Amino acid sequence: MLGRRSFSHGIHPPRQKEATAGLAIEQFEFAPLLVVPLQQHAGAPAIAVVHEDQEVVRGQLIGRPDGWMSVGMHAPVSGVVKRIAPAPTIGGTMAMSVFIAPHAASTQEVAEGEPCPPDAPRERILEAIQQAGIVGLGGAAFPTHVKLSVPPGSAIDVVVVNGAECEPMLTTDHRVMLEQAEDVFVGIRYVLGATGAKRVVVGIESDKADAAAVLRAACPADLPVEIQLVVAKYPQGAEKILIRSLLGREIPSGGLPSAVGALCINVATTAEIGRLLPHGRGIQERVVTVSGPAVRRKGNYRIPIGTPLRFVLETVGVADDLTEVFMGGPMMGTSASSLDIPIVKGTSGVIAQTQRETGPIAAAREHPCIRCGYCVDACPLDLNPCELGLLARAAQYEPMVSRLSLMDCFECGCCTFVCPSHIPLVQHFRVAKAAVRRAKAKA
Repeated sequence: MLGRRSFSHGIHPPRQKEATAGLAIEQFEFAPLLVVPLQQHAGAPAIAVVHEDQEVVRGQLIGRPDGWMSVGMHAPVSGVVKRIAPAPTIGGTMAMSVFIAPHAASTQEVAEGEPCPPDAPRERILEAIQQAGIVGLGGAAFPTHVKLSVPPGSAIDVVVVNGAECEPMLTTDHRVMLEQAEDVFVGIRYVLGATGAKRVVVGIESDKADAAAVLRAACPADLPVEIQLVVAKYPQGAEKILIRSLLGREIPSGGLPSAVGALCINVATTAEIGRLLPHGRGIQERVVTVSGPAVRRKGNYRIPIGTPLRFVLETVGVADDLTEVFMGGPMMGTSASSLDIPIVKGTSGVIAQTQRETGPIAAAREHPCIRCGYCVDACPLDLNPCELGLLARAAQYEPMVSRLSLMDCFECGCCTFVCPSHIPLVQHFRVAKAAVRRAKAKA
């Protein structure tokens, strides 16, 4: 069954993609010191396999996976390990990190390992993806080998490749589809081999019709792939929403896409599988959109993992009245508390704002909820953010979960965006979810 290419509710924030959508991917230069956190993904951090003063080669394994829910880490540059110590992360925590100083005279050739062919056994493909350190590049950074592992008793008949990129300002996936179509289809072969799915649907928002045209022209005749355009609306790129739009399948509350025979994977993640596995390489850089009103030289850059935000902004140039930097997009991204925080695998964007953008937001006063219902109309999951917000303020977490499905919320920000009372609803929901998880862990 096909969906109707759209979904109920959602919002239309300013797209603001024009500044970078037409700019080809550029290789970014190396910072004087790169900081590579061993925890860049959901799950357990990698375990360092290098030591201080050790020489490393670009692409060399510097952290091995610590169990199934972990991935490998690789050197983003040829150089010397200066130290292994805690460093700040975008999540507000300190993570053990490998500090590497590049060798100026190095050619920076990438180390290669044992290639994994697309027709390899399923277990070999999953192991290669884990060792390559590949995680979801859409922002969640969930280990890709775990996502591709079909749960016992489940069967996947269709894979949805997510090329929607609905987040304002971000154009990384758009450029990857335009410039790395071959990698996307090689990656799809690996995904089919790992999941046993019979067909693939690539979902792309209608404002990126050029990418759909490129993929249609490049699609190998032997692959069971459909390229479909969906309505450009936020948050079309959320996996539950995209599966609903493309397939007409409704994932149950608390369920995974596998519950409806589907799996959703980001298009840049798919391309990275196709780019790395045939050469036995690990992920040591990623495409990042650097944009926002404060950025002088906007673009889509392939930036080495571990590059500090400060170096990124100094390289592209920023306005004197820079006030805030987001990692990710303006809707679901996180405000950086320090410019020493590094680019990691989940960093899809660096968005720099000026006083003109952040000033009115900072000056806006929060008012009591007036029960206007705007948040209810906006929520793509048919939740009731109004009631959830009132309960959150009262720390009444149990009914938020049992009666109002709090844990289904994926924090898209639609409710906060439309709230005329300037209530930070998503912030309240994050606090509530954290409290629920803590209580569950203690039980």
